[in-house]
Amino acid sequence: MSNMQKGLAEFIGTFWLVFGGCGSAVLAAAFPDVGIGLLGVSLAFGLTVVTMAYAIGHISGCHLNPAVTVGLWAGGRFEARDIPFYVAAQVLGAIVAAFLLYYIAQGSPTYDIAKGLAANGFDAGSPGNYDIWSALIIEIVLTAVFLWIIMGSTDGRAPAGFAPLAIGLGLTLIHLISIPVTNTSVNPARSTGPALVVGGLALQQLWLFWVAPLIGGALGGWLYRTIGADTFPKPNIEGV
Repeated sequence: MSNMQKGLAEFIGTFWLVFGGCGSAVLAAAFPDVGIGLLGVSLAFGLTVVTMAYAIGHISGCHLNPAVTVGLWAGGRFEARDIPFYVAAQVLGAIVAAFLLYYIAQGSPTYDIAKGLAANGFDAGSPGNYDIWSALIIEIVLTAVFLWIIMGSTDGRAPAGFAPLAIGLGLTLIHLISIPVTNTSVNPARSTGPALVVGGLALQQLWLFWVAPLIGGALGGWLYRTIGADTFPKPNIEGV
């Protein structure tokens, strides 16, 4: 695949993640009588990854996330020279999705930008008013675990064909854990799109949702490369 094909795939995939995941939170989470709630939003984020992993995994690897790209590099599965190109495509996809979602949301007379656009935050920006340290720790830990799931499920020794399900369900669980704390990022691109639309506090706090996931992603990729690698010699079945 050419770099252009890979970049466009990452753009489309990240667009879908933000539009589908944040869209479920903005448009459907609290819809009268039939709102999908936190469980529905968590599942929506997971489903965006599952669907795109099957759709574009064979084109770009379906990173959809700068922290995943950096984590795969730390895990020895991605070239450093390709990181800027992938990250740029991911961030652009997230920004386009966020602005389009905002335009659609404005079509309702009850929508108010003050309600946010599923932006991430801590302290006053946190759904549960969690402080900066809670936000920093949970974003690092969950992104590290996410990379461990990605590295492990895509390992050549893992059962074939099930990686998208493991990764998507992993992201669902991550959201179930951390939506009350930060609205769940584990993805700098996902955080950037809504923050640019909403501005204010979300934009001021955006730095944390770049720093923490990138640290966590690199840590998770490195740990799997160090601990999960196949370091044991294979048996000599030929007797020679």
